[in-house]
Amino acid sequence: MIDQIDTQDLLWQNISELPYFRGFLRSIESKYFRELQIENPVLDLGCGDGHFSARTFENNQLQGIDPSFRSLLSAKRYNYYFGLICTEGNHLPYKKNSYKTIISNSVLEHIPDVDSVIREVVRVLLPGGKFIITVPNSNFTNNLSIAKFFDKLGIKLFANGYRRFFNWISRHRHPDPTEQWLGRLKKQGLVIKNHWNYFPPPSLKILEWGHYFGLPSWLNSKVFGRWVLNPKKSNYLLKRIYFWIYPYYQGDQKSLNGAYTFIVAEKQ
Repeated sequence: MIDQIDTQDLLWQNISELPYFRGFLRSIESKYFRELQIENPVLDLGCGDGHFSARTFENNQLQGIDPSFRSLLSAKRYNYYFGLICTEGNHLPYKKNSYKTIISNSVLEHIPDVDSVIREVVRVLLPGGKFIITVPNSNFTNNLSIAKFFDKLGIKLFANGYRRFFNWISRHRHPDPTEQWLGRLKKQGLVIKNHWNYFPPPSLKILEWGHYFGLPSWLNSKVFGRWVLNPKKSNYLLKRIYFWIYPYYQGDQKSLNGAYTFIVAEKQ
């Protein structure tokens, strides 16, 4: 149990700038990425507002792409990327064999035609280059706590309806089994070097309920343009959230029953 806040750790950096439930997840993913050797040059596929990469990677040369011009404007404010391009993932404006590493953090699950994006990734990767992704898997859908509550009551209609609803608000088109994600990559000629599931049911419950308890953060973002109005240690509520989540953050998040999958694939 900790009694002091380390403002430099990934958990604090994320929950002081994002809704706490999203910051919790991102801090775990940042830890995993930092454990890897990320070789330059790097393409951030679906960089969004740039927050994740700006807080995760050090001394890397990242080019970011995203189909949302508005998100790219937010990413530009970090002054982190050496280039940002507005484009779809299935039409990458790069020559064959351009990048040593391509990362994609919680992006592919939102794309309808994900196979065409993976084909483009393979085209622009250098031989021996790595495609590193995080995606939700079928445990995300199966282990939602409210749906499981309805399962116990035998009300399958409500349970399945809630699962569809939560994937809808999460904009998930592909919360697919881990083996299906691995199969997609293998189909395009990539070799799986490593993979694991993470974010077990207790952590998923924090994420799930955070979508509801995090409503004030959403209002802050719409009214003030920032998720957290006071990101300092003087914010009592933020401190309590930090101490509450820290044991989960510090513990082992890898689990066969984890709701997300981390995959490192390589082009031969």
